Amino acid sequence: MNNIKEYISQNKERILNELFGLIRIPTVSGSADHVDDMQKAAIYLKENLLNSGADKVEIYQTEGAPIVYGEKKINESLQTVMIYGHYDVMPAGNKPGSTEGWDSPPFEPEIRNEKIYARGADDDKGQVFIQLKAFEYLAKTNQLNCNVKFILEGEEETGSDSIAVFCNQYKEMLKADIILVSDTGIIAQDTPSITVGLRGIAYMQVEVQGPNHDLHSGIYGGAVANPANVLTKMIAALFDENNHIAIPGFYDDVLVISHEERVEMAKAPYDEQKYCEALGIKSTYGEKGYSTLERTGIRPSLDINGIWSGFTQEGTKTVLPEKASAKISMRLVPNQQPDKIAKLFEDFLLSIAPKGVTVKVKYLHGGEPYVAPSEMIAYRAASKAYEKTFNKIPVPTRSGGSIPIISLFEKVLGTKSILMGFGLESDAIHAPNENFSLFNLFIGIETIAWFYQYYAEEMNK
Repeated sequence: MNNIKEYISQNKERILNELFGLIRIPTVSGSADHVDDMQKAAIYLKENLLNSGADKVEIYQTEGAPIVYGEKKINESLQTVMIYGHYDVMPAGNKPGSTEGWDSPPFEPEIRNEKIYARGADDDKGQVFIQLKAFEYLAKTNQLNCNVKFILEGEEETGSDSIAVFCNQYKEMLKADIILVSDTGIIAQDTPSITVGLRGIAYMQVEVQGPNHDLHSGIYGGAVANPANVLTKMIAALFDENNHIAIPGFYDDVLVISHEERVEMAKAPYDEQKYCEALGIKSTYGEKGYSTLERTGIRPSLDINGIWSGFTQEGTKTVLPEKASAKISMRLVPNQQPDKIAKLFEDFLLSIAPKGVTVKVKYLHGGEPYVAPSEMIAYRAASKAYEKTFNKIPVPTRSGGSIPIISLFEKVLGTKSILMGFGLESDAIHAPNENFSLFNLFIGIETIAWFYQYYAEEMNK
């Protein structure tokens, strides 16, 4: 196993070129314009998996993006690790074709300051390649000590609908002892961490319809309900003065964390000033009575992801818009169910809508929260692996993000997941200038390779 550093050094340029080839395919799952790109990426991954040492790789067509399944069986009596990852990405900008805010083309990877800049560099193409190349090293040097399966999807950023169907259909094929995921992060390059919790999500779209066409704001202003005014008032009503979400019943199922657990969470390295400086803000903001780490780890949240209405071009056009819309995501914590939260959200907005408008609420997608026990074998193996490569015991953390499929894996397949991510908060995922450190990429390959060894050792104790 000590040859892993040498292997990476000898193959560094090839690994980067292969990763860049995947990044150059604009796999934006939320756009119908990229259907062909999803197919190209699936074929690309199939070929890479086969070249990396997989015995069998198949592309499964779905109603959405294709799913790539691969496997390498060493011995039926050995444990099986299943790798999950996604090859789809968020749009580069907030409008179709927009690259505003990017310092280089989003789908043409560029290395600056020892970082890869591109959409998907971290989330999740870079981290998928960590898994592919750790597997490649072990397979090609005959050090693989377990069976390995891969399931790579192209709809994670839009709710993972197709893979949910796929898991129900192919339960037997997807049997594994643990699911290994690299789609999260570490605290810092000198402070490794293991994600033991993910927030769930309920993603909504709201449309407020007023008159049957745009009106002159001088002639009709003050006499006809303005959908944009109404929508902003309704959104403001979602919070109280303490930034507590004001939807009745929203917190009913929230798992309350004990004082002892909050004390343990507070031990994680965190510098409020550096946090604010990195984001270019003067101070943090959120629910009263909770720290920043708690607000993003153990408490739910609600955010407007986009809002639009009326005239938004340069210049002036005095209209009272016919409609106003918003996309809103709610991040959920253990015990909260996305379907229930979506219904509460809809009922609340409809209850406060004035008579002069029509409100439509659409539930776009959701995913349940997930908590991974830190006492399971895979956690111990992951902890040893991080300690081996970072020379420091990793800190257990809870992520504010969501990976919708993780809780479904446990429900449908009965398999726990271990979340071994290598991203950083500064990687700007979902934003312009997304990036991924070369250090994190290569130490990630090392760490995952060591995980396999320690996992086999722990399983055989």
